Amino acid sequence: MSKGTSTPQNGSAQPDVAPAVPLSNLPPVVGINFGNSYASIAVFTKEGLAESIANEDGERQIACAISFHGEEVYIGNQAKQQLVKNSQNTIVGFRNLLGKKFSEIPQPTAPLTSAAVIQHPEQPDTAAYRVQVLQPAPSPLATSAQNTPAPSHAPTPRSEPTPAERVLTVSEVTSMFLRSLVQSAEDFMGRKAQGAVISVPAIFSDEQRKALRAAAEDAEIKVLQLIDEAGAAAAVTTTELWGESDGVNVLQPDRTQLLVDIGASGASIHVLSVREGLTYVLASAHTESISATQIDDKLIKFFAADFAKKTKVPLTVCPAASPADQRAEAKLRLAIEHTKRTISASPGAATCSVESLKDGMDYTGSINRMRFDMLASAVYGALASKVSELIASVAVDPHDVDEVVYIGGTGALPGLDDRLCVEVGLREEVETPFKRGTVIGGGVGDPTTVLARGCAAQAALIHGLGDSPEEKELKEAFTGKLTEVRATTRTIGLVFPDQLPEHKEVGGTWVPLVQKETAIPVRRIVEFDVGVAPSGEQLIACELWEVKEGIRVEKVVPPKSEDEEDEDDDEEPEEMEIKHRTLEKTTLLGTLSVPAKLAIQTKGKSKDAGKWFSHVRVQAIIGVDGAVEVELKEVGEGGSVAKVQVPGF
Repeated sequence: MSKGTSTPQNGSAQPDVAPAVPLSNLPPVVGINFGNSYASIAVFTKEGLAESIANEDGERQIACAISFHGEEVYIGNQAKQQLVKNSQNTIVGFRNLLGKKFSEIPQPTAPLTSAAVIQHPEQPDTAAYRVQVLQPAPSPLATSAQNTPAPSHAPTPRSEPTPAERVLTVSEVTSMFLRSLVQSAEDFMGRKAQGAVISVPAIFSDEQRKALRAAAEDAEIKVLQLIDEAGAAAAVTTTELWGESDGVNVLQPDRTQLLVDIGASGASIHVLSVREGLTYVLASAHTESISATQIDDKLIKFFAADFAKKTKVPLTVCPAASPADQRAEAKLRLAIEHTKRTISASPGAATCSVESLKDGMDYTGSINRMRFDMLASAVYGALASKVSELIASVAVDPHDVDEVVYIGGTGALPGLDDRLCVEVGLREEVETPFKRGTVIGGGVGDPTTVLARGCAAQAALIHGLGDSPEEKELKEAFTGKLTEVRATTRTIGLVFPDQLPEHKEVGGTWVPLVQKETAIPVRRIVEFDVGVAPSGEQLIACELWEVKEGIRVEKVVPPKSEDEEDEDDDEEPEEMEIKHRTLEKTTLLGTLSVPAKLAIQTKGKSKDAGKWFSHVRVQAIIGVDGAVEVELKEVGEGGSVAKVQVPGF
């Protein structure tokens, strides 16, 4: 058995609620995807589904930014717009600084484009931000008609707001931002939120998790759970709604899933095994050398060069650029957000328009998807290499990956999906949101909404737990530390003897019971018909085996088309690889044999006419100690029963 860590979760636990559910029956909870650059929120709608909602500005992707401008405080996308003219009072990128001491934060070497991180003047080794604000002038003193002469009855005219300096810790900034997210959700729901689940990256330390929980509680948010991003995604991708395509569920309950999250500050990759709605993380990797910002940088340089070519006004994009060039770069960085979204949603060209980009010159440029993918090619390739390394590290063949799930706005780029599937070597049948057409529009497969919807589903599950001792214990487990779980390392199943050539690898008909990488404890029940020998004592006999799954590569020469046959070409035909799944019996765990008391003979003119069959139910249980118990029973009154038990560790 293999070890791993997991948070208590059940992705299939999202409640199936009928349409138009009364408001009082909907869980008053919020799911928050708290990224370093963007955040999103999700609540349960009147249809009874966890949906990502827009804030007051109509944005589902809410920029993680806070800006102070005079007496005003902007939060979200309005704050990000302030990076052009009010950058020194605009705070961004604060999530990753949570729980870190000031001495642990690397100091920037390039000119700042937002508020600087400083040492708090009063709290030792505490990171903070210093911003300039305008404090409202004090209200005028009330007048008394009895003690004041008549000409002085009027209040003293209000004085002007006074400039002031404000120092905010990272935790205080986080509290302000989270409070605004929950306020937007409460405005949508029309009632107060009674709890929230917040996503956190797997690389967050215990100190950072504690700091995030404290910041949320300071904002009067009841934190039900801090859930890893992989767990939040699993809470969505294991529901029936996720795998639907034209009303048909195209995903298998047992599958290997590749989770790709490429954000502004780094990329996270996870390989998960999904087994009947339960997930187990096989491997994870995080790298800061691959990020969406690298794509933005290349796109900005492309449009800057195009602007200089069209207007003859030089525009330099580099850390040492002039203030005018830095301001122009900030404008471009804001404008390309729309460009990337257009590229994701439309096969045509996308525009980038900026008013008064530099020296009063307006700019409008365009880029098609092919040119965009060429600019992002290096990032795509580096990510594909990282994915290949991670898959190889857990001895998983790319052919065994059944599904790819994307997270974040960059995950909505079709070019990334195409490049990843080809370079990693995934099979053509691999399922992605692009194939199901659910990538854009805020729907179930939209990479920008996956985590928030998963957090909302998890919040509803925790909120719905009662006060029984078992439910209280489970509720405490959700808020506790990561728990160690084990998983099976080999697939176990039954082999029924037959002479069919397609079953020669295992010497009989193979019936899998528990797949490898299934988190334990686990119970599986399968029902099927089994053939019974017609002569002598009719028995149902089989062996319980542990098997090793693998991939066999066959090189074949594809047949030539008629046009190719007519060509006189001396070149040798190119071989192509075809992969086949293989099974190899490794350990015999036991045998089962029972009399076929309820066997019946098939009638009619089918190929099985005259043969005897019995319908059986097989239950397999694997405990936390690895002990295996398998029971085979004929379905029906008086049916025979056989058991086999294998001790654990």
